[in-house]
Amino acid sequence: MNTRPPSRPSLLVPYYEHPSARPAEWDALVAAAPRLYGVVLNPASGPGDAPDPAFIRVAGRLRAAGVRLLGYADTAYGRRPVTDVVRDLTRYHAWYGTDGTFLDQVAAEPGGFDYYRRLAAAVWGAGPATLALNHGTPPHPAYARIADLVVTFEGSWETYRQLPPEPWPGGSGGLGARVCHLVHGVPPGTDVAALARSRGASVHCAVPGVGDHPWGTLPHALEPTR
Repeated sequence: MNTRPPSRPSLLVPYYEHPSARPAEWDALVAAAPRLYGVVLNPASGPGDAPDPAFIRVAGRLRAAGVRLLGYADTAYGRRPVTDVVRDLTRYHAWYGTDGTFLDQVAAEPGGFDYYRRLAAAVWGAGPATLALNHGTPPHPAYARIADLVVTFEGSWETYRQLPPEPWPGGSGGLGARVCHLVHGVPPGTDVAALARSRGASVHCAVPGVGDHPWGTLPHALEPTR
């Protein structure tokens, strides 16, 4: 597990657009470096089959600005072979110099814990690294023992605003993992950060995007001026 002390920046940004198609947005992420917990890289629903020169360049700029880079990998709720996921993580590190991984579609029940413990061992076996688990819902607290960051909510603003303020017991006040909430469909001027903190999340991302691809948008505060 990453041994660095928790960082103050609170924004984790999963931005799933190609740098050549959205250069101004990637410039905005570099400029926002001091505010970022990290950026999730996702060139091709994973690292792809070969290094992407545009992502190599933007990853280098983000690293130079001090931004933590996490490589996206889908785990299909524990159904994807561990070897395939580890191959993705190895490619991210070799091609883009990632500092860790963002595992998506992560199981939340205790029966899936052993699968993710094996992946965690592979992540840490390569040295200090950040492991983020995107359950999208509060998982069994055991998952806090193997992760640095646990996403306990991913969904729409309309759903998020109606949830009761019940912090997850595995968070920093419990077993140690930081908690993250990912919210889409957020109107301009909405203070999601304060609401997230009241629900125990020290990291968040709130974007205006809706539909099947909300993570092709940046948080309102980071959108470039055109």
